[in-house]
Amino acid sequence: MTKPSLPELLHAAVSAVGGSERPGQVTMAEAVAEAVDDNAHLLVQAGTGTGKSLGYLVPALAHGERVVVATATLALQRQLVERDLPRTVDALHPLLRRRPDFAMLKGRSNYLCLHRLHEGVPQDDEEGLFDPFEAAAPTSKLGQDLLRMRDWADETETGDRDDLTPGVSDRAWSQVSVTSRECLGASKCAYGAECFAEAARERAKLADVVVTNHALLAIDAIEGAPVLPSHEVLIVDEAHELVSRVTGVATGELTPGQVNRAVRRSAKLVNEKEADALQTAAETFERLMELALPGRLEEIPEDLGYALMSLRDAARDVISALGATRDKSVQDEDAVRKQALASVENIQAVAERIVQGSEYDVVWYERHDRFGASLRVAPLSVSGLLREKLFEDRSVVLTSATLKLGGDFNGVAASLGLGPEGAASAQGGAGGEGSGIESPVWKGLDVGSPFDYRKQGILYVAKHLAQPGREGSRGDMIDELAELMEAAGGRTLGLFSSMRAAQAAAEELRGRLDVPILLQGEETLGELIRGFAADARTCLFGTLSLWQGVDVPGASCQLVVMDRIPFPRPDDPLMSARQKSVEEGGGNGFMAVAATHAALLMAQGAGRLVRATGDRGVVAVLDPRLERARYGGFLRASMPDFWYTTDRNQVRRSLAAIDAAARAEGR
Repeated sequence: MTKPSLPELLHAAVSAVGGSERPGQVTMAEAVAEAVDDNAHLLVQAGTGTGKSLGYLVPALAHGERVVVATATLALQRQLVERDLPRTVDALHPLLRRRPDFAMLKGRSNYLCLHRLHEGVPQDDEEGLFDPFEAAAPTSKLGQDLLRMRDWADETETGDRDDLTPGVSDRAWSQVSVTSRECLGASKCAYGAECFAEAARERAKLADVVVTNHALLAIDAIEGAPVLPSHEVLIVDEAHELVSRVTGVATGELTPGQVNRAVRRSAKLVNEKEADALQTAAETFERLMELALPGRLEEIPEDLGYALMSLRDAARDVISALGATRDKSVQDEDAVRKQALASVENIQAVAERIVQGSEYDVVWYERHDRFGASLRVAPLSVSGLLREKLFEDRSVVLTSATLKLGGDFNGVAASLGLGPEGAASAQGGAGGEGSGIESPVWKGLDVGSPFDYRKQGILYVAKHLAQPGREGSRGDMIDELAELMEAAGGRTLGLFSSMRAAQAAAEELRGRLDVPILLQGEETLGELIRGFAADARTCLFGTLSLWQGVDVPGASCQLVVMDRIPFPRPDDPLMSARQKSVEEGGGNGFMAVAATHAALLMAQGAGRLVRATGDRGVVAVLDPRLERARYGGFLRASMPDFWYTTDRNQVRRSLAAIDAAARAEGR
């Protein structure tokens, strides 16, 4: 039997999922197959509606080597594992003469821990453990959730938090889960043979396709101890999110509450001298944090430096003592000791990192109204880390609907540690790690979109409005927004640069317009999106997660409004440090950091408008800088190629016509 061709395989897979082949999907599949066969690296921009999941799954499955697919969102992970992969494998089985296996793998804390469930949670201020099921009132929400999880534990096959519906709060889940540092290990745990996390790892070791998330991919790269099984091919979907997720994993934090928990957890397991030293260091740190003002610490103040050294040294002594002493009177001593060790090790590691003061780290204070002050440390850049850890010994395919910013791939590529397209060059620069390593060669491909953006959408910039300031009301912007929403008959997704702006607009317009306005934070995101989709007149206002997380085709979303260009806040310590670093290296820090950040969000936000071939509508940007400023062209070139206008009367007529057409169709 001759080996089936890629077009045959793709046709079978597309038919199985009830779709139709698109030229962009075929082009993408051929490019992925070529990259995988050549052990090469590929960046693919595939617009909404291309069918990019099958565009990479089919050639990856046909290749036959193990593939890891890393995605940013739970929704796409579920789509791959519950819909795309089962149907694709069934469709390809007769042609490939084999049935590839697939599995999902997440971090350990995503799985129910049977030891925690049955033995209880180590208590912070007393010896031994306590039973959260007894401690929580059965009538409380927490108590009800815990009882439901105990029943669920007997019937679930995966123990995966995301398979529990309805879901539970983080507080409830923390009672029945452990981090990788807190885990006893399968060989030491009485429930090791039944462990859900271990079972997921075993399934992944045997699978041809392992679906995971960006965070676990980052942990696998950063921590050195492999979490993912060895693989020949890595596919990163939603790759525009990767740098942000890796930065999050590589960020350390110290808070007084966290340090005090570590003190309480370890106090009964070590002698008085070590316990007192850690307690004293914790009190000194807490006093300093009460006075902390938000902002970057370009140099560590002397008093903070001493406090951190005391914390580090005291934590190190406690870690040694925890390993040397045993106390049989403590109930389930191994679990209590492991949780204490995990808490203290984290304190020691973060304090040590800040004290060492790497030029490639950024340190800052944050203050939260509810949680108080925290001290944070993050890498100035993750490009060196990604270059060194991601692209070695495997073919890497990165794909997203938004990888070309300002018209080319080089901005996103640089953030991933890659040089200019097609060129191999020694890389040093910001990030430091991997300095002098040759930059991997890569190819970029834009397969377009099946949508005719110029006929389906309008990009309108309200150039007559006043330029937005840092704070304060924007009465002219609210008036403009009200007129646009009235012309559209509702049907509006409002994307705001801050929660304060979204709340102010919702409050003002609820009193002014006769359309329902939903506001992020007043319901769960899922409920809000369902409500928005169910009634065409309903509008939805919100911030960052809406810019990327809303998929509502049809008449419910015919106007997408951005209140202003979403530059990072000028006082964002990490972004401003990255911008300064680029400038010190002779580059344009504003374009490389702030404008690139804004371009990515605007491309994602504008992508909310056209989700199907029949969609029509307007993306309205209520910030005149998109038309007037020099960087406006770069930002517009990053967005879909809509028909462009600054004519406010034209856009109102267009919105009214789109609304009338939808009403005539009963939508």
